[in-house]
Amino acid sequence: MALSQTVDTPVLSYEQPLGLFINNEFVKGVEGKTFETINPHDEKPIVAVHEGTAQDVDIAVKAARTALNGEWKKVTPSERGRLLTRLADFLERDIDTLAAIEALDNGKGVTMARGDVTASAGCLRYYGGWADKIYGQTIDTDPNSLTYTRHEPVGVCGQIIPWNFPLMMFAWKIGPALATGNTVVMKTAEQTPLSGLYVAKLIKEAGFPPGVVNVISGFGRTAGAAIAAHMDVDKVAFTGSTLVGRQIMKAAADSNLKKVTLELGGKSPNIILPDANLEDAVEWVNLGIFFNHGQCCCAGSRIIVHEAVYERFLELFKKRAEQNRVGDPFHAETFQGPQVSQIQYDRIMGYIEGAKGAGATVVTGGDRHGSQGYYIQPTIFADVHEEMTIVKDEIFGPVCTVQKVHSEEEAIRAANDTNYGLAAAVHTMNINTAIRVSNVLKAGTVWVNNYNTLHYQMPFGGFKESGIGRELGSYALENYTEVKTVRVHLGQS
Repeated sequence: MALSQTVDTPVLSYEQPLGLFINNEFVKGVEGKTFETINPHDEKPIVAVHEGTAQDVDIAVKAARTALNGEWKKVTPSERGRLLTRLADFLERDIDTLAAIEALDNGKGVTMARGDVTASAGCLRYYGGWADKIYGQTIDTDPNSLTYTRHEPVGVCGQIIPWNFPLMMFAWKIGPALATGNTVVMKTAEQTPLSGLYVAKLIKEAGFPPGVVNVISGFGRTAGAAIAAHMDVDKVAFTGSTLVGRQIMKAAADSNLKKVTLELGGKSPNIILPDANLEDAVEWVNLGIFFNHGQCCCAGSRIIVHEAVYERFLELFKKRAEQNRVGDPFHAETFQGPQVSQIQYDRIMGYIEGAKGAGATVVTGGDRHGSQGYYIQPTIFADVHEEMTIVKDEIFGPVCTVQKVHSEEEAIRAANDTNYGLAAAVHTMNINTAIRVSNVLKAGTVWVNNYNTLHYQMPFGGFKESGIGRELGSYALENYTEVKTVRVHLGQS
């Protein structure tokens, strides 16, 4: 099988790499396996890519270790920054191609995909700026000692990313890892391998030394498991489900006790208080749940509304949700494309049918959209209670519940009544209320009078079962360095 193929999209044609990217070259997998990636819009195969297994992971880890101890070690922090910035430039140069790849492989609207490319380039440029600003402290302990700290790279970092934001998660992971001098073995999601392979080509073009970044297309149960259990991987970073996060932690503990950061699931509350600007709140609530087809770990899927404004809010929200444009990702006006796969489609529809059977009321949606592709109508459920599965489980689709509460205190209790703690929001025009409620919500990010306004300067991560560690901002750098203390005796022996 070839290592590249011309792919035609509705807006352009481009050359798609198909091989595993190891040591700056695209290669076939050791076992010669391939797998198809499916277009969720028409349910047809796009291309087949080479599948990486445990043997390929081992080869990639060896390449990353060689680079870490060799050429990459000699690259100055300033040059690391320039390489990241150059890669960001190439993402922006190829924005049309990358957006088309995301729309084709993931199903997200091409307009939103362009936003992902811009944000990914911004993330890489941000960490490029950090690369020469990683330094320790001098500590004055006594006249006869010089004591200082160094922040050294952790080493070879295994990074496992999800399918909902393929390009952005790639940037979120490699940015802080490379800025701090580590090397990377990246496993992309089996549902969406194409953009990662295209960026691998740009990594080589940008001038990164061989072995610094290696990209494996493969399945979680084989390639992902091999990364988590590998004895020469020093750290693993994972974004995905809480179930898989637990498995990765166990594998890390059972192997070499590698460092672990996890950005996991969520069931995020979005609170509407009586003094909220309902017209504005509805816009943010709509974005909070239906953005990216509901396939967001921080999606505001539990909407908690004070009884004083419940009926009016529900009326406005129903109207707004029904205005969302659902359809072909390559139409510029599309807001919601298809779900990523048949498995994900079936899973979401199962939750919808279960909620109907449990007595929840469909306010709008609740069915398939169209007759082709993995499309689901934007769906709102009312008349729910906290023990319903639809309220408790992460659905990861365009489905939300609206709960009525009688007080601010009840809203807070309902918001915190979850095993998750990734994000939350509160809508109120009173700044005292906003701060008071934000301070008691158990979540890694709390938005006030907005939602889903992520930025690469802001740390992102979860409380409770939503994860360990933080992505983005300066906080992410802490996950990728070891702090070494050096104490020099200055007096006479």
